[in-house]
Amino acid sequence: MHEHSLIANLLSKIDAVAREQNAARVVGVAVWIGALAHISAEHFREHFEAGSRGSVAEGARLEVEVSDDLDHPQAQDILLRRIEVAD
Repeated sequence: MHEHSLIANLLSKIDAVAREQNAARVVGVAVWIGALAHISAEHFREHFEAGSRGSVAEGARLEVEVSDDLDHPQAQDILLRRIEVAD
């Protein structure tokens, strides 16, 4: 369940930022997926939507950028690029 742990980690970070910003909810999330992260944008989106149900990020607009640079130093990573919050 590699994807489950990835999404749980991501949602934990999102929740921490939302709390820090005193936000009622998260309306947008942008992530970057490295070329060697072994998950497609569509598969990531499905897991994000399922994992965010009942969370502060439920229903958030998700922007996914997928890299094709196998030599990028973070090619195995999924990076949280941006979070948009609402009061």
